Amino acid sequence: MPVPPRRYLVNFNAKRLSHFFTDVLVIGSGIAGLRAALSIPTEHDVMVLCKDMLPESNSRYAQGGIAGVVDPEDRFENHVEDTLKAGAGICDRTVVEAVIRAAPEQLAELIRWGAVFDEDEAGKLALTLEGGHSHRRVVHALGDATGQEIMRAAIEKAKSTSHLTIWEKAFTLDLLTHEGRCVGALVHRPDFGLSIVWAKQTILASGGAGQVYRETTNPPVATADGMALAHRAGATMMDMEFMQFHPTLLYVAGSARYLISEAVRGEGAHLVDKNGHRFMLEVDPRAELAPRDVVSRAIANQMEQTHHACVYLDLSHLSPILVKQRFPGIEKVCASFGLSLSKDKIPVRPGAHYMVGGVQVNLEGKTSLPGLWAAGEVTSSGLHGANRLASNSLLEGLVYGKWCAEGVTKELQRSDKSLRALPLQSHFAPDITELNLTDLKNSLQSLMGRKAGIERDQEGLQSAIDDLSFWGRYVLTHEFESQPGWELQNLITTAHLMLGAMLARRESRGVHFRSDFPERNDADFGKRLISI
Repeated sequence: MPVPPRRYLVNFNAKRLSHFFTDVLVIGSGIAGLRAALSIPTEHDVMVLCKDMLPESNSRYAQGGIAGVVDPEDRFENHVEDTLKAGAGICDRTVVEAVIRAAPEQLAELIRWGAVFDEDEAGKLALTLEGGHSHRRVVHALGDATGQEIMRAAIEKAKSTSHLTIWEKAFTLDLLTHEGRCVGALVHRPDFGLSIVWAKQTILASGGAGQVYRETTNPPVATADGMALAHRAGATMMDMEFMQFHPTLLYVAGSARYLISEAVRGEGAHLVDKNGHRFMLEVDPRAELAPRDVVSRAIANQMEQTHHACVYLDLSHLSPILVKQRFPGIEKVCASFGLSLSKDKIPVRPGAHYMVGGVQVNLEGKTSLPGLWAAGEVTSSGLHGANRLASNSLLEGLVYGKWCAEGVTKELQRSDKSLRALPLQSHFAPDITELNLTDLKNSLQSLMGRKAGIERDQEGLQSAIDDLSFWGRYVLTHEFESQPGWELQNLITTAHLMLGAMLARRESRGVHFRSDFPERNDADFGKRLISI
């Protein structure tokens, strides 16, 4: 770390704070968090903490869908092999097998909750193809708004479930630990200040880290909070070098970045450069449907060769009716910039999309810290290896959310039934330097984009670590009083873990590409790396 890590972000004395008690604390309200919360039996109290409002999570913005074997012509073995191939040799095959075989039941559960998926003319689930998949197996909803639909169904069910308490606008600063065990969390709410939530078991499902980068598909809430607070609490972190870049963000100068789903290419869209040249045919036999790491690097190289800020998606050869039916949300976004999705070439470029690494968990969802479980993007489960296969993320969140709930329930049956407040406190002398948070965040995002983007090398990574270490000397010793400051500290902490892992993996594998070590090296790096 840039400076010796402080255990807690703020000074506090448990004797002077409000206290709340619950059997199970769930940090995060995306699909992994709600799946976990809704799977806890009704005799146990569950509290769900939402950083923003309940609908706001990475899950809500998922466009493509959920990968699962539901077509009679498809096989579990096909999905397993596609996942292993995308993961570039370091997936945990046991995890891959278990998650993929659980997919049909997870889809059925969502339907029981009331989620409505798109159907074909025969009334069966409509399936689409995405990069890296050998079969059409991606189930979708509302054309290109799968996340929106499944979160609608999950939220409605959560709101009607009596043993769930939901706190919105509740920022989790840190996990509380006592005698080597997680015992709850320190939480801030704007109208109430600091509170302590004591819990018999805690499930971390706080999402990803896209805001480490300027160019990202992630919403503003994705500031790596869960990864940073788990690290401060002593949980083992793994695979932190693997940030997946999505090949196609809508690129309109001066605007926010919008995801253009993988399914657009799955339905037949072409990638062309500024001269109209379809370059992916020369890069990979799968062309536009190669895995995301391959397509992202190809786009970056083509942008460099053509000295142009983006490449383009061309859908003009596809049926306008098909485009309108499958991608109504994307079409609406493009139209807001005067672009016709079916007629115009749509400017796109890669952006940070999914954090493959995170808190290490086993097949049950247990972390290395007793009392703490984790599910979803905040974790490193071994499912994705070095590169996540498209539409396996919602699946992972659903499966691990359920597994965490099952493990937690067993633990509750074995453990002491009582809860008590402990006299925990944190005290340190904070740095009183005045800081420009916007400038610091912009500088961090720019640094990571330049030195730790789609391609990286030792010189750039070491330079980035040096810069981050300097910033950390005064940012990580500062005691902030509001969320933007805490988010910045979490971003710096997580970025430093990422840079260290990128420097340690002296090879190229999956989404991790070292221009100074461009070849895969199974002899020395055919395994997953723990971050220190």
